[in-house]
Amino acid sequence: MRKTLKVNDGQLVSYIDHGGTGPAVLLLHSYLMDAEMFAPQVESLGETFRLIAMDERGHGGTPADRPFTYWDVARDALGLLDELGVARCAVIGTSQGGFIAKRMALLAPDRVTALALLGTSGTAEDPEVAAGYRQVVAAWREHGPTQELLDLTATICLGQYDPTAWQAKWRRLSGDHIDRVLTPLVERDGVLDRAPEIHCPALVLHGSADAAYPVDRAHELAEALPNAEPPVIIDGGAHFLSLTDAGAVNPHLRAFLGKSRLA
Repeated sequence: MRKTLKVNDGQLVSYIDHGGTGPAVLLLHSYLMDAEMFAPQVESLGETFRLIAMDERGHGGTPADRPFTYWDVARDALGLLDELGVARCAVIGTSQGGFIAKRMALLAPDRVTALALLGTSGTAEDPEVAAGYRQVVAAWREHGPTQELLDLTATICLGQYDPTAWQAKWRRLSGDHIDRVLTPLVERDGVLDRAPEIHCPALVLHGSADAAYPVDRAHELAEALPNAEPPVIIDGGAHFLSLTDAGAVNPHLRAFLGKSRLA
């Protein structure tokens, strides 16, 4: 069941605390998704860990009533942990969630015990890719969430995964809303040069069929993180692979979290 809390400067944050007595793990979802995208991990890992899934700004039940950056969302996440009395935890982040997870580790290195980063990157967005995404927003503003735009988004994010449930949510989003949540993605700063400051254990997973970021992003990220394992490349895995390829991903997450010092 979703709950809400006010954190830091009054930002409202929606989250699902799945409970349990195991070590805490914060789950950070992808662009245009919400806390429910981690249902496969809750089913697989929920008996072992206390899984806390957060709706990021402008997603799910968390509002975005002013411009923001992923540094702001990282502070939201740390504020949520404060309110829940969680001093330290591991963080799993997929795509956008990975951008936020790395920023959490940079802001509060003593609080992030381990990082699992899926389908993400440490660099700023490629300008040509950013321009393409801006064109999608412009079309969304002009024509609304047409099936063509919904299918394009699903192809990039979900690959061959059935998009029906998520497209139903996307249909409710206005062009202004899409613009607000896209802006921090396409305007984010790169943090790859700061990755050597992140000393917690790290696991990088990437799909070989990721339509948003090439596998090179996974290799460079794993090489830059001092305590990262070699990247795990999921054969045929899509961009949001914690959802789309959960059967291949979950054993790696379980093994990594099990051997990392989370408390």
